[in-house]
Amino acid sequence: MQSTMRAWVVERPGPIDSEPLRLVERRIPEPGRGQVLLRVAVCGVCRTDLHLAEGDLAPHRAQAIPGHEVVGYVAQLGTGSSLYRIGERVGAAWLARTCGSCRFCRREEENLCLAPTFTGWDIDGGFAEYMVADEAFVYRLPTSFDDEAAAPLLCAGIIGYRALRRADLPAAGRLGMYGFGGSAHLTAQIALAEGSSLHVITRSSEDQTLARELGATSVGGSADRPPEPLDAAILFAPAGTLVPSALEALDRGGTLAIAGIHLTDIPSLEYQRHLFQERTLRSVTANTRRDGLELLEIAERIHMRTFTRQYPFEEVNRALSDLAHDRFSGAATITIGARVHSS
Repeated sequence: MQSTMRAWVVERPGPIDSEPLRLVERRIPEPGRGQVLLRVAVCGVCRTDLHLAEGDLAPHRAQAIPGHEVVGYVAQLGTGSSLYRIGERVGAAWLARTCGSCRFCRREEENLCLAPTFTGWDIDGGFAEYMVADEAFVYRLPTSFDDEAAAPLLCAGIIGYRALRRADLPAAGRLGMYGFGGSAHLTAQIALAEGSSLHVITRSSEDQTLARELGATSVGGSADRPPEPLDAAILFAPAGTLVPSALEALDRGGTLAIAGIHLTDIPSLEYQRHLFQERTLRSVTANTRRDGLELLEIAERIHMRTFTRQYPFEEVNRALSDLAHDRFSGAATITIGARVHSS
């Protein structure tokens, strides 16, 4: 195996159209105890990668390699690694490691771990030809999804699924979605499969078309209000200005879940207008491994469709720019390497 690889690093955070990522040559990392080295085939492009590139999320390390929707093939096993075999396909997601001993880990709330590690933020991620991952935090992927289709499931799918559960949507309830990108179009399919009605609010005409194609009950622009009170809502767009209107659209006892890691400032809320009658506002923090396992099982069972725009490895900056400017619907993916065959 060669000793070096190509990788995209955040050279200096800044506006995405200034191309803050740079393609560099790096040594291929060695897997440590309990780790696997992955040869990356495809990596999804998440809005969190955009926030890191632009500096909305403060970098945790210099020249970090983003990317945390990683589909790869095991190329090398670290000492003591036994869960996977060479050549096996796995997925690496946002949650890369937890301490396993804090009060949250002990009660199976590892998404709230006091000392977590995140892929593409704390450790190098999948915008590279190779990456290292802890074997306990990667997933076997359903064979019904090819590499391209599987990548968005690993964050857009998992986080959207957690947001849906945090929104406490009742059976056959009325769900609102604010923003309809990579995560929302996957989460919508779960809600619809479970018998809910879906009301989508998004500014993008392409996203509106996709929402209708998937079976949304109603579709409107960012200034519109759903035609009926909502039992639950999820805010996918990173726009705090949408929070008051989403809360106002809730029925009594409804819940608004905010799915993103970054959100612009929320305007002042009025208690009577926005929160009274037991409306609830919730954030979503990372995910647990159980969320990932449940999402992958559901995705296979309902024959979830992932709508993707593919970019070659050399065009990571363009993919992030197109995401920032809403130039595609669904999710973006980066094609990086060829499949590694089992020996």
